[in-house]
Amino acid sequence: MRRACAKLPGVTAAHSVRAHEVPRAREVVALALPALGALAAEPLYVLGDTAIVGHLGRAPLAGLAIAGVLLSEVVGLCTFLEYGTTAKAARLYGAGAEAEALDVGVQATWLAVALGSLCALALELAAGPALRLIAGSHDSASLQHALTWFRIAAVGAPCMLVIAAAQGWLRAFQDTRTGLVVLVASNLASVALSLTLIRGFGLGIEGSAIANVVSQVAAAAVFVALLVRRTSALAPSWQRMLPQLRAARDLGLRSFAFTAAFLLAASVAARMGDAQVAAHQIGFQLWIFVALVLDSVAIAAQALIGRLLGAGALDAAATLARRLLVAGLVFGIVVGGLFAAGSHVVPELFSSDAGVRHQAGVLWPWLVGMMPVAGALFALDGVFFGAGDLAFLRRMTLIASLGAFLPILILVQVLHLGLGGVWAGIAAFIGVRMLLGGLRWHSGRWLVAGTLMVDEKRREAASAPFE
Repeated sequence: MRRACAKLPGVTAAHSVRAHEVPRAREVVALALPALGALAAEPLYVLGDTAIVGHLGRAPLAGLAIAGVLLSEVVGLCTFLEYGTTAKAARLYGAGAEAEALDVGVQATWLAVALGSLCALALELAAGPALRLIAGSHDSASLQHALTWFRIAAVGAPCMLVIAAAQGWLRAFQDTRTGLVVLVASNLASVALSLTLIRGFGLGIEGSAIANVVSQVAAAAVFVALLVRRTSALAPSWQRMLPQLRAARDLGLRSFAFTAAFLLAASVAARMGDAQVAAHQIGFQLWIFVALVLDSVAIAAQALIGRLLGAGALDAAATLARRLLVAGLVFGIVVGGLFAAGSHVVPELFSSDAGVRHQAGVLWPWLVGMMPVAGALFALDGVFFGAGDLAFLRRMTLIASLGAFLPILILVQVLHLGLGGVWAGIAAFIGVRMLLGGLRWHSGRWLVAGTLMVDEKRREAASAPFE
């Protein structure tokens, strides 16, 4: 196999040997730490912006909670541009087909521009009804703040998707540092702009939305410039986009399950009152921040597992997956311990309202308890993404959403279990996914070598009798 890889265009002897070795801890850390910084950049911005808006009052904070969840979850339906791009391009990179790997990024960028434009139009048209559906009110002050923020922020949807596609192809090339530099710079500038517009010019929640869009436009422009510098083959190709659209089905349904779960959670919290939905916003943003921090392990897994499987190094991929699973578990335990220690201090950073802080205390045990399981789960997600086992990821998430989260949320409504019940449902959603993911990992069905991902290999085998 090494001989075959060495003959591929662009493959050096050193690349061929390295592609078959189990990555050392230093290489994993070299990918995970910049990924951690890049992943933390966005939620840190949101946390900072939440703190700025939170001091405008309860209604603006509740409005940001409602609108922010809707925008992030709807745009999250296009995560295939990030994770699907990494899965396919990393295999090609591991096999030495670097030009083909880069073309995956080019086609993903074209898809991002097209889908992002359609998404922005749809969001603007549906803003009013969608936000009213979540908020459960037609005239509340929080809903008006949500509409104001959302209509401005939705303009940045195309740029958000271009950024996602760029992260995907850069990670496939084992480069997480570039994304870190670009996102940290743009988000720091955005926080400064948000503070200036809100405090300096008195724009209110509009200042937050404007700063958000400006940051996304700047970051997307930089990523496009980096892509243009690497290749002159920039023409769109429907034929080469088609495999990514196939991945979009599985990842889109998976993302839809996430979207439905978190939007339903926000909607139920909103109907409990402003204090509950404001506390949910604090808890949710902390959860997103920690989840993305834990996802740094998954990012390393995606890039490295994809590279190893593309090179045919099955034993090395299996060994790395086991090590990453342990690392994710330990990471989650540490993070959970830190949040447990700060249970009385952290909520006070985001609100001076006693009712909001009380409700944050209700959800806090669930937030802390999820951390160790989430750490291991995100590592497994990274392994399966790197393998291109996307159909399984879709099935796993739908089962957890429909079989665990939704029934608990119905009980919360019927039995009036409060915000703690909502977060019990979120914890069950995480737990069921971990159980199913652990069984899949143990089965070894994700270990498929070559440039074809697990799902592509399955389709090829299914069509073989008819050829």
